[in-house]
Amino acid sequence: MAKPRRGDSLDLTIDDLAFGGEGVGRVDGYVLFVRGAVPGDRLRVKVVEARSRFGRAVIESLESPSPDRVEAPCPYFGRCGGCRLQHVSYSAQLAFKEKQVRDCLTRIGGLGPFELRPILPAPDPYGYRNKMEFTIARAKDGVGLTVGLHEAERYDSVLDVERCLLQSDRMNALLDEARRFFGESGLGAWEQDAGEGLLRFLMLREGYRTGESMVNVVTSSPAVSELAPLAARLAARVPRTASVVMNVNPKKASVAVGVEEHLLGGRDHILESVGGLQFQVSANSFFQTNTAQAERLFSLVLDSAGLTGDETVLDLYSGTGAISLQLAGRCRWVYGVEVTQAAVDDAARNAAANGIANCTFLAGEVRFALPSLIAQGVRAQVVVADPPRAGFHPKALRALLQMGPARIVYVSCNPSTLARDLGELVRGGYRLEWVQPVDMFPHTPHIEAVARLEKATA
Repeated sequence: MAKPRRGDSLDLTIDDLAFGGEGVGRVDGYVLFVRGAVPGDRLRVKVVEARSRFGRAVIESLESPSPDRVEAPCPYFGRCGGCRLQHVSYSAQLAFKEKQVRDCLTRIGGLGPFELRPILPAPDPYGYRNKMEFTIARAKDGVGLTVGLHEAERYDSVLDVERCLLQSDRMNALLDEARRFFGESGLGAWEQDAGEGLLRFLMLREGYRTGESMVNVVTSSPAVSELAPLAARLAARVPRTASVVMNVNPKKASVAVGVEEHLLGGRDHILESVGGLQFQVSANSFFQTNTAQAERLFSLVLDSAGLTGDETVLDLYSGTGAISLQLAGRCRWVYGVEVTQAAVDDAARNAAANGIANCTFLAGEVRFALPSLIAQGVRAQVVVADPPRAGFHPKALRALLQMGPARIVYVSCNPSTLARDLGELVRGGYRLEWVQPVDMFPHTPHIEAVARLEKATA
């Protein structure tokens, strides 16, 4: 059969999932990606894109469903750009993610036989997110506002979402009350092209263990008097609303982070408890978005570090110190390195609030901070690293190999860059002991993994 062309309709059996969650089928070796398809589906599809090595198709009809296909409970599924895998049974999602980690480590990292431990499933695949960001936009009919999430594959269109299944009932109540207030206030939404309007984002946070809630309204300019009544309404609807703030972002960049912050009600942070420690979480600070799984992840990291109490430990990409403060109770000293000054300040506050004195938090890029620490004579026996999706900068990885700690615990949110970096570490003299996938984000293609490496002996 000749390579399919755009507009062709054909029968297709799906045999795999791509890393972004699309179904994968093959026609005489030619790969077709199909959004919304599940391995095991037999479909009639229409080709909408045909490149030299692969194409994309849309489902025309479902001829025979996969045994792993389920009915998505969310009414927005398929239109919303958030969840991609609600139509796949949770057990099949876990198997797909575990396979993704193995494939990446083997194919990209060039790693030989290694122990891949069974993935740790989330205790509850719904209601797990402690942070959500909703975009505020002008309604499509030009009347009123839309408060929701971007439509799938559309960054210029916002889907009005009344209730999100990934967040708690409390957070959904806050979403509803804020939407009502915005609608009644007559305040306009920010319009990117015109550079006009006030309301940009609604960000919700919740202390999973404490029950405290935060509402952050991101605006294009200060509007304290206009938004002040919102605080009382939210507290009346959800009594444990501990923080209502407004962040001002006057720039064109579409990010829910402000250059200045105004307190509208309560305090400027909420409290969360993880692993027996208490954390202050402010509007712009990083904190793991799945508290229950974060606790399991941190416990895994602590056990993997194998600390005896005498070690100096380096926590790279330390954020607000969540992992550093857990490590501090089991070692002599912890150095945490984080690029964002606000996160470093949060980490120092969290250390003081928990009475922890054996931590030093440094602001700076790891690729510069790590060589500086080495030059100062700092030697760590154990290094824990939790880099962003891009993984280690090459200079940072070279500095880590130069330091040569006895043990490295690598926490990753991207199997591709994990595989690349593990390959470099193994070639640099380390032995990969095992990798443990952790499902932090059910119903999405994202997957976390923890890897433990030991310095190889001659």
